[in-house]
This record gives sequence, C-alpha cells and structure tokens, in this order.
Amino acid sequence: MTRLTERDLAATIDHAILKPQLARADVDAELDVVTAWRVHSACVRPSDVAYAAERLAGTGVAVCTVIGFPHGTTSTAAKVAEVTQSLADGADEVDMVINIGALRSGFDDAVLADIAAVVEAASGHIVKVILETSLLDDKQIARGSRLSEQGGADFVKTSTGFAGGGATVAHVELMRASVGPDVQVKASGGVRSYADALAMLAAGATRLGTSGSAVILSEARRVDAGGEASGEVDATSY
Repeated sequence: MTRLTERDLAATIDHAILKPQLARADVDAELDVVTAWRVHSACVRPSDVAYAAERLAGTGVAVCTVIGFPHGTTSTAAKVAEVTQSLADGADEVDMVINIGALRSGFDDAVLADIAAVVEAASGHIVKVILETSLLDDKQIARGSRLSEQGGADFVKTSTGFAGGGATVAHVELMRASVGPDVQVKASGGVRSYADALAMLAAGATRLGTSGSAVILSEARRVDAGGEASGEVDATSY
C-alpha cells in the first residue's frame, strides 16, 4: 500500500463540520482541529460559512460548504441562491447534492440543468457533486458521474454521510472510470482511518471528506516517524 506523508494526506482532506446538532463551541473545536492539522478545507454548514471564513482567515485552510444538503431535493433556484450567499459569505468551494430522485427516475435533462446552474452560480469556484452512492445502483452512479462532468463540475463525490452509507473502494473506482481526467473524485462518508484514506486514494480519489482528520493524520504522523498505523477507528466520524 502506498504511503503518504502527513502533509501529503492533510492536503487531500475536507474536514466535515456538518452535523446539525453542533453548537458554536463544537464548531470552534472542529475549526481548531483544521488549523492544527492544516487540512485542505473546513466543510461547514451554510449558516457557519461567514464565521468559519473569519476564523480561518490567514491560516491557508479553505472554506467549503454544502448546497441542497443532505437530500438534494431543493429546487435549482434554491441551490443557486445558496451558492450565491455562500460565496458572498466567504466560501471557496461548494459541494452540491444531486437531485437523487430525478437521477433514479432517468430525468437526465433535469439533473444536468441542476448541476449546470450551480456551476454557473459558482463563478469559477470549485464545485463537487454528491451522488449519494448508497442509494444508487452502479449504472446510476456511472450516469450521475457523467452528468456531473457534462454539467461542468470539478469533482464527483460519493456521499453526504447522512444516508446510511458511505464511500466504498468499488464506487470510487467506478466513478473514476466514468469521468475524464479533468474531473476528480472525492470519497466521503466512513473514511475514518489512515488505512481507509489510503484505500480511497489508491482507488482514484484525490479528495477525502471526513470528520476523523485528527485520527487519520495522527496515524500518518506515526508512519512518518517509522511506526505503523494503529488501525484505530473513531466510530463517531462522518
């Protein structure tokens, strides 16, 4: 299995701060984690974007947020409004949830239009499209990935982490095979250990969504120092 340095691995992580029950003190604690470990971004709830942008200013950690989260069934107009507000509040990247029911229904034109509208509203900012792979079969995953690419998305992403399933190696491999080289893959949901992270990256992911950053990067640090990853799992991680 390929070994990455702690810094290499941290640069792939969007640290998820998305649980609805998180109070401001919890958000603060998670923002302390992202600055301590210098991950790529903090992925926060839309209502926390302005606060996170202020807290993270000057740290080199980007601010990511979610659009149409977690069900993807808000109207396209609502998603566009969320994107517009999130960028005004300081978001650098957005992760939108695909209209899952429309995709499963075969309403490809509607799915494509939804994605394309969000991409247009993002005005050049990174857009990741969440497919919610645990609710889809392989053909739907492949089709959703292709529609995301056609809509101009920068990434296809496995999961919200809130639908009873998460990223799998097989689904990451399928998504990677379904899009061209200009579209990247984000594995999210259930990525809780150093071994999980390496497996997803080996399968073709280039970004990881997790709330277990400290666990994953602590393991990476031990490996950097010549030790072995413990294999410990934080069962509460997104």
